Amino acid sequence: MIKSKLSSLIIVGAITLMPLLSPADDDSGAPGSLVHVRTEFDLTVRAPYSVAFPLFGPGGERSWAGADWNPRFVYPSPAADIEGTVFTVRHGAHQAVWVNTAFDVERHHIQYAYFISDVMVTTINLTFLALDSASTKVSVVYDRTALSVAANEPVQQFGVADRARGADWEKAINSYLQKN
Repeated sequence: MIKSKLSSLIIVGAITLMPLLSPADDDSGAPGSLVHVRTEFDLTVRAPYSVAFPLFGPGGERSWAGADWNPRFVYPSPAADIEGTVFTVRHGAHQAVWVNTAFDVERHHIQYAYFISDVMVTTINLTFLALDSASTKVSVVYDRTALSVAANEPVQQFGVADRARGADWEKAINSYLQKN
């Protein structure tokens, strides 16, 4: 548990300092001019918690997320859905570096932090609540922060897209579960 908190603290600290360490933007205004967007949604997975939780690991998500979700594992090798996993994912023209900062089955919590250079930093927090023996509520919180004024609009667009993710994920996951 101490290792988990220390890892999260180090990552959050690094993410917080990243704008200060990157080259200054010619078009950047005051730090307050950079956009931060928070989006929250819930979805219901028609499966018990023990089945639902692994579907949100970077590898587990491959089963239902479609062709655009193709993480390339950096650590561990061989690939595994564990706390501390580092992987990359293409986001359009950009490559993002992701870190799984929490993968805590006992506490019903998963957290990711990912960074797209000169664009944004994102954290994703997922919490799980077993509704009954056959369904699990998943609460998701996205926090996205622009790293340059030029990234403000794309970050806002991601926020708008995030609002639709709950319904999309619920449909994709439950469709996958019905077939398997």
